[in-house]
Amino acid sequence: MRVLVVEDDEEMAQIVAAGLRQAHMAVDVTFDGVTALERATCNGYDVIVLDRDLPGMHGDDVCNALMAAGCRSRILMLTAAATTEDLVEGLNMGADDYLPKPFDFPALVARVGALARRVQPMVPPVLRQGDLVLDTARRTCTRGGQPIDLRPKEFGVLEILMAAEGRAVSAEELLERVWDESADPFTNAVKIVMSRLRAKLGDPPIIETIARRGYRIHED
Repeated sequence: MRVLVVEDDEEMAQIVAAGLRQAHMAVDVTFDGVTALERATCNGYDVIVLDRDLPGMHGDDVCNALMAAGCRSRILMLTAAATTEDLVEGLNMGADDYLPKPFDFPALVARVGALARRVQPMVPPVLRQGDLVLDTARRTCTRGGQPIDLRPKEFGVLEILMAAEGRAVSAEELLERVWDESADPFTNAVKIVMSRLRAKLGDPPIIETIARRGYRIHED
C-alpha cells in the first residue's frame, strides 16, 4: 500500500508518515500543494492524505485538479475546520473521507487502510496457496503449520504475489507498491528481498521467476 502525505507542518507530516510506516505502508511526504499535485499525477498512490490549508496551492485546488485529471487515488482530507459545512464541501470536491484536526491517530490509520481497500481488488484477509498461509490482518505467515517471521518488505512482496493468483508481477510493480519514492528504480532491492523470502519459505520452492515478466506464486 502506497500513501502520499501532504502536510505543510513538517513535524506533523513526519509524525503521520512514521505512524503509517509502522502500519506497514510505503509513505512519501511533501509539504506544499504544487509538489503534491506533481507527485500525485506521476505516481500510483493508493491513498493521498491531503491537508486543506497548503502553501503554493490550496488543498481544495489540489483535490479539484486531481479529480479533473481522473486520479484514481483515494483522498483523505485533513483540516482544522470541523463544521458540517466544511465536511460537506470537502466531500463534494471529490475527497473520499474527511478528518478534522486534532485527530486520533489510530482512527487515521484505520481510515487510510479502509480507503486503500477500495482502490485495490477485493482480497480475502487470509491468503492460501498449498500449505502457505498469509494472514494479512494479523500480519502472520505459516507454511506447513510452522510460523515464518517476515520483515515488512518481505510480507508486502509475498502479499502482492499471493493476491495476484498466479499472475506474474514485475519487479517494477513490486518496487512501486511496496517501497517508497526513496527507492532507486535501478536498485536490486527487489532481488535481495526475493532471495531472503525464498530462503525463509523453504522447499519445495513456491516463488517462480518468469523471464522478462517478473515473479509469481507457483500453483499446484
